[in-house]
Amino acid sequence: MPKPLIAYANVAKRFDGGRVVAVDDVSLEVAAGEFLAIVGGSGSGKTTLLRLANRLIEADSGSITVEGEDIRSADPILLRRRIGYVFQSGALFPHMTVADNIGITPRLLGWPAQEISGRIDELLDLVRLERGPYRDRLPHELSGGQRQRVGVARALAARPHIVLMDEPFGALDPLTRDALGDDYRELHNKLGLTTVMITHDMTEAILLADRIAVMRSGKLLAQGTPAKLAASRDEYVGELLRTPRRQADRLHERLSRGSA
Repeated sequence: MPKPLIAYANVAKRFDGGRVVAVDDVSLEVAAGEFLAIVGGSGSGKTTLLRLANRLIEADSGSITVEGEDIRSADPILLRRRIGYVFQSGALFPHMTVADNIGITPRLLGWPAQEISGRIDELLDLVRLERGPYRDRLPHELSGGQRQRVGVARALAARPHIVLMDEPFGALDPLTRDALGDDYRELHNKLGLTTVMITHDMTEAILLADRIAVMRSGKLLAQGTPAKLAASRDEYVGELLRTPRRQADRLHERLSRGSA
């Protein structure tokens, strides 16, 4: 079997002097080319788990490998520059143009200016933002969905194999969220990426991901395809899986009542 691109082995992390358990003995593997969604409520440890992979946070125990390398032996800055990261709000630099935001990692890596400029144009096309109207705009001149598209472009700028996404579509309106989710999944497939996405929305996870990992109180409760998770005996996992269908049933009932 090929080695996983990302592997957590018995990883643990505590905060507040050890009193708060964020990640509790988690082992999880992510295959090359896979789209994994990590689902859980607030305080479940899912964002901490994501940030451990690029050393935004350091693990207390256990090991994490990325592309076969134990990240404890990697330079954390260089590690982050070869892993794309998409924040919930886009987290763009407010004083920098769209082009400068997208090009910042290639610039830090010492790419030639002409190559950076070409890459910016290529990425604007990929995330469906017209070059002319958007290249020189500042973040405050963009809509939420446009800022998030720039955030995705910035994460892809240095041609990473791995992209980490922390609730990337959660702050968007439903139509924009749906469209951008579909567009990113298309990019994931087209570019052969390995994506780990944090979300609290099981519907989003089912629609976008190949596999889902469920966390609660720092523990990994279950992992697998939606069909495999359906066989889980864990009550919390079952409740999460029932939520999309329950919402769909309620929506159908309300719409039917309104047309009667």
